[in-house]
Amino acid sequence: MNYQIIKNYRTDDVLRESFNRLAKITFGLDFEQWYKNGYWNDKYIPYSVVVDRKVISNVSVNIIDCSITGKNKRYIQLGTVMTDVEYRNRGYISLLMNKIMCDFLKCDGFFLYANDSVKEFYPKFGFKKAEEFRFRMYINAENNKMTARQIPMESKKDWDLFLQEKNKRKSVGFVKLDTDDLMMFYLTQYMKNNVYFLEDSDCLVIAEKKGKLLTVYDIFCSTDVNIVSVCSAFGGDIEKVEFAFTPEDIERLKKYKYYEEDCTLFILGEIVEQDIKNICAFPAIAHA
Repeated sequence: MNYQIIKNYRTDDVLRESFNRLAKITFGLDFEQWYKNGYWNDKYIPYSVVVDRKVISNVSVNIIDCSITGKNKRYIQLGTVMTDVEYRNRGYISLLMNKIMCDFLKCDGFFLYANDSVKEFYPKFGFKKAEEFRFRMYINAENNKMTARQIPMESKKDWDLFLQEKNKRKSVGFVKLDTDDLMMFYLTQYMKNNVYFLEDSDCLVIAEKKGKLLTVYDIFCSTDVNIVSVCSAFGGDIEKVEFAFTPEDIERLKKYKYYEEDCTLFILGEIVEQDIKNICAFPAIAHA
C-alpha cells in the first residue's frame, strides 16, 4: 500500500474534511468551525498518513509559545493522536512521532496528554510521566452580589472585540500564553458562555460557575488585582475556587495534586522537565 506523510494541509478541503471525519469518529471533535472562524493557523499542524487522499492516521503539533518570568519559551504539544480502525497496529503513529520530533529538535520540550490505554506507548520515545499540581481557595462571599458581567461570544464581531480588549491587558498567570488561536477554539464553541467582565477591577475573566464552585481559567487585567476580590465578584453562593492555571500570586492559595482520568501528562526534554516544577500544570485552555 502506497502512503504519504502530509502536514499542514488545512486549506486543502479534501484532506481537511477527511481529517475532521476521523477526528469526529475518534474523539467526537470537529475542527471545521474553528477553521471557518479563522483561528486555525500555522500553530496547529496535523501530520497525517494519507492513502488515496484519505487521512488514515494522525498526530498533530500544537506550537505553544509563552513567556515564563520574562523568558520566551516554545513547547510542542502533541495531540489528536488517532488512526482509522482498519489501519491500526501498523506503526503509523510511531512513524509520525519520529518525523515530528526530528522536525522540532530546537524547541524547549514536548508534552502531551495520554489516555490510560496508551500510557505505556510514549515512554518508548523518551517521554516521562509528570505530576501536575493546581491551586484552590475557599472564600466567604455570602454578602456579595454577582457583579461579573457575562460577555457575549456569539459572533466574529464579539470574538474580535474580546481579543482586542484581552490584548490590552496581561494575564495574572505564571505562564503568559501566546496561544490566542487555541484559546479561541474553546471560546467560540465549548466555552462561549464562560467569558466575563469585571468593571470595578477592569478585568476579563474566563471562568465556569457551577453551584458553589468557580473554576477560573485565566484573568486578564491592566493593573494588579486581588484574586479574592475578583472571584468574589461571581456572587455570594461561591464557596470554593479552583484555578485551571497557575496564578503568579499563590500566597493565599492551597496547592494540591491534580489528576484527571484518562489524561496523564507526559513530557520530553530537559528544559520542560525543569520548567514543569514551577509551572505546576499547563493552563487548561492551552490543552489540545
